[in-house]
Amino acid sequence: MNTGIFSRRRFVTTGASTGAAALLGRTWRDAVAESADPRLAKVISSTIAIDMHNHVYPAGISQSRGPGAWGGPFGQQQEPAQDSELSLEKELNQAGLTAVCAAYELDFTPINKPGDARDNYLRWIAALDRQLEREHLHRAFNLKDLQVAHETRRPVIIHGVEGSQFIEGKLERVEEVYKRGLRHLQLLHDRDDLVARLGDTDNGRDHMGGLTSIGKEVIQECNRLGIVVDLAHAAPQTILDATKVSTQPFVVSHTGPVTHAADNSQMAGMMQPRLLNRERAKVVSDAGGVIGVWKYMAGSVREYVQNIKAMVDLAGIDHVGIGTDTNILSSRPGQATNAALPDMRGGFFYAIAGEMLRQGFSVDDIGKVGGGNYCRVFNKVTDGRA
Repeated sequence: MNTGIFSRRRFVTTGASTGAAALLGRTWRDAVAESADPRLAKVISSTIAIDMHNHVYPAGISQSRGPGAWGGPFGQQQEPAQDSELSLEKELNQAGLTAVCAAYELDFTPINKPGDARDNYLRWIAALDRQLEREHLHRAFNLKDLQVAHETRRPVIIHGVEGSQFIEGKLERVEEVYKRGLRHLQLLHDRDDLVARLGDTDNGRDHMGGLTSIGKEVIQECNRLGIVVDLAHAAPQTILDATKVSTQPFVVSHTGPVTHAADNSQMAGMMQPRLLNRERAKVVSDAGGVIGVWKYMAGSVREYVQNIKAMVDLAGIDHVGIGTDTNILSSRPGQATNAALPDMRGGFFYAIAGEMLRQGFSVDDIGKVGGGNYCRVFNKVTDGRA
């Protein structure tokens, strides 16, 4: 059985000055054995580690931002960063993750007319099917699937989407993709549904007063079927409206705390509308949800964990997770996280867990942030359904 072999590349849990605690190992067991902190072994053995938001582009699918595709927050047309020869299983094991919520940035593909988004999404699903079959991997449909994946060191994916433009006012399409494996639906991204808008996003371009009537119906349908609703990129009023509609907890898979406001960089200014303050975080936590901390505006492992701490202060330890907003199948340096953080092949979760221990998090709290909180929501929403 594959025990999670990762490269010999050094990854560090950054100390206050020197970033001292380095883990060098052939396998995750070697890394734990060589750690300076024996508690890390307990963290790794007990945590179902989950990245709540990671872009997965299987072989045959490119991250196209060509003509007809919205160019993203940087206004650039970017070529795909994924390498079709990379193994999803190997990348997950090297990262120290049990699962990722595999997102497809649907509106970063050409959407010129009604039907394009649905066709593009079904094409991605078919490619994902082939990738999983080739590697003998599976989707997780309930908590038991995640537990088995952790126990056997055979990672899984939670099938998702970033932006629901494929719906086009046809509610039955939610069940269509549910039957193809969808269990995590991010309602909004950067571009509206061409036919029926679902709600206001955090970019400020639209003024629909929050969640639209079809947006409410989509959330209710997700509740009925057992799909986790993700309100990343949603405007504050949209999130507030969702709390009045949803009978299940939801997540905001990738964002940051308002402490980023102290960062005067262009990146911070661009991302400012997406950050959560205490009031907005409380809306999510009061609904029983989870907020994922992304990799932006963190210049080191130490700073990333400080951002986790800041979000815990806003939302509470039971309502924070990891949502890197990265590309796990990227072969380009810096794409899997950012240049300042260890990439997935550098043992991302091991480094984060080690630094969380150093900054005073308990083993149990790391387990919650590392994946336990998401597991709680996933279990409640799916309710054991296959």
